[in-house]
Amino acid sequence: MNQEPLPAALAAYAGAGERDAPYELLAEREDGTVVRCGEIVAKAHAGDSDRAGLAVRMRIAADEALAGVLLAPLHPEVGYLGGRPVSLWPYGAPVDPERPEDAPWEAAGRLLAALHQVPVHGLPGPVPPMRGPAKLARALRRLSRATATDAVGGRDGARSPDGARIPAGARSGAALVPGPAEGRSAGDLVRAAARTLPAWVRGEAPAPRGGALCHGDLHLGQLVRGPGPDGGWRLIDVDDLGIGTPAWDLARPAAWYAAGLLDTGAWVRFLDSYRAAGGPAAGPPGSDPWPELDLAARALTVQTAALALAKSAENRRRLEDVERLMVESCARIASLPPDLEARAPS
Repeated sequence: MNQEPLPAALAAYAGAGERDAPYELLAEREDGTVVRCGEIVAKAHAGDSDRAGLAVRMRIAADEALAGVLLAPLHPEVGYLGGRPVSLWPYGAPVDPERPEDAPWEAAGRLLAALHQVPVHGLPGPVPPMRGPAKLARALRRLSRATATDAVGGRDGARSPDGARIPAGARSGAALVPGPAEGRSAGDLVRAAARTLPAWVRGEAPAPRGGALCHGDLHLGQLVRGPGPDGGWRLIDVDDLGIGTPAWDLARPAAWYAAGLLDTGAWVRFLDSYRAAGGPAAGPPGSDPWPELDLAARALTVQTAALALAKSAENRRRLEDVERLMVESCARIASLPPDLEARAPS
């Protein structure tokens, strides 16, 4: 096994064996490490990745049917480094986080609409399922591990950095949520919100049959300017790509809008561009989108809150304001009756 630090080994991999090739670390998380080496980006995917599924996803990203929608890899084959799957991509300029007013919401809507209308039967296969429900299940497991570790370690009721007394797993200041959920821990509220969702949404049962090709993890960090003369926006990160409920790809902006994190103008631009491009997941132009989007938006809210609480417990920090809003949204979701029906994908 290669003994170099993974980012340096990735840079050497991207540089075709040039061991001293300069690189920039773009991301280092448990689900992937990404480095830029010149105009090449190398990604080491999670060690527990579904390797057969990833191989298909790479071939789909390279397929002509996705030209102009997904950033195509430099090679459709998956490599391996230190036992981890590795892929190579052209560099694309990301969204500028310092200029939120320039966020390409219209482009995101158009790209999703095009993705959702790609004929699945003509793609390399077998096309795997979209991993949205699996990611929700993973977030809930991480929350359980984080809170269980606190309890076993005797840190229940530990003090937060500002000295406030808070229960295990919610070392964030949002441990006790006011209102109808007064006195319930944040972790309990998130788990209660999860129980209102159908089993398939939590990754505990097979998803309804059918659906469309979905990205599975849409947010603005998944858009880059493509190479070439047009320099148009492209979607990146195929780890969660697959057949599923297309509303899931609209869930994060919908959840942000519902929580007050996305302003009305940006939401309307995103939604209108998606509908105008023929997107199937939000109803026709002029109609109420929430009957289509509500379930997926609630699922993304639970996932985001579960990860926020888990990370706050693991790092012994308070929740940030945005994270707190998602936990408070879970308090509202937890008051809803269980949604037991497996709604058919749009």
